[in-house]
Amino acid sequence: MARFSKRVGREVLEGHPRLPEWITKERVKLGDLHGMKRGLRDSHLHTVCEEARCPNRTHCFTHGTATFLLMGEVCTRACGFCSIQSGKPRALDAQEPLETAERVAALGLRFAVLTSVNRDDLPDGGAAHFAETVLAIRRRNPGVGVEVLVPDFLGDLEAVARVVAAGPAVFNHNTETVPSLYPEVRPAGRFERSLRVLAHAKELGTALYGTAFRTKSGLMLGLGETEAELMTTFEALAKAQVDILTLGQYLRPTRHQLPVKRYVHPDEFADLGAKAKAFGFATVYAGPLVRSSFNAHEVAELEGISIA
Repeated sequence: MARFSKRVGREVLEGHPRLPEWITKERVKLGDLHGMKRGLRDSHLHTVCEEARCPNRTHCFTHGTATFLLMGEVCTRACGFCSIQSGKPRALDAQEPLETAERVAALGLRFAVLTSVNRDDLPDGGAAHFAETVLAIRRRNPGVGVEVLVPDFLGDLEAVARVVAAGPAVFNHNTETVPSLYPEVRPAGRFERSLRVLAHAKELGTALYGTAFRTKSGLMLGLGETEAELMTTFEALAKAQVDILTLGQYLRPTRHQLPVKRYVHPDEFADLGAKAKAFGFATVYAGPLVRSSFNAHEVAELEGISIA
């Protein structure tokens, strides 16, 4: 028998919700998939697509896109939703910015997405490495747009400024969930800190590049948030002048991560997306398989961001 709670999103069947029919897997050409993965590994690069077991990784790989995971595959944090290995990272690879730029060229990408593990062991959280990679891509690939999906740099606003100054078209930092769930979902994160990062990036980026500069953030649904909490979170992100908001379904990567509290129906995603849009975001993308960097090049085109 199903048990229900007042939290938006919570329907539990015998302790765990069943995978609904609208969560499906796309058939892929394995040859194309393996070719993409082999090329990345031959260049010693990592993708968040594989490390975090993104449900869209086969789609992105077979369409010749990927989100590059910088600064290694070991994270200094252990978030409840993420399957990336936690521990002591290795020293930074000084060749990674150039290697990433070369791989972007080899793949023929029009829009590159860069993210990273958290590197709280570094004085700047890895901001200089992000900036160097953005600049390397732009030098090697004139006309290619770059989105950065950054950690919170422990609130270091100078680190934020360093990344913005490198000239990404989109500055993305995910708040991931509502503030009340941070202790279990993002125990080392702070919601207000993330808001400061986003607001500072928007202020600096607008001063440097005008309205062409975009900020972006994303939330996972199905972790136990209430609708009232979502509305409050939308309002806070809008006040931080976030331009683009993504809302997607949390999918448990392995049994070691937090369980899904409920699967949100596509109709509810549409309704929540409309409610979020009313807070003033330029664009809201909402749906079960929406991810922050999924089809980022298409998002950029829809937003009018130049990528050519």
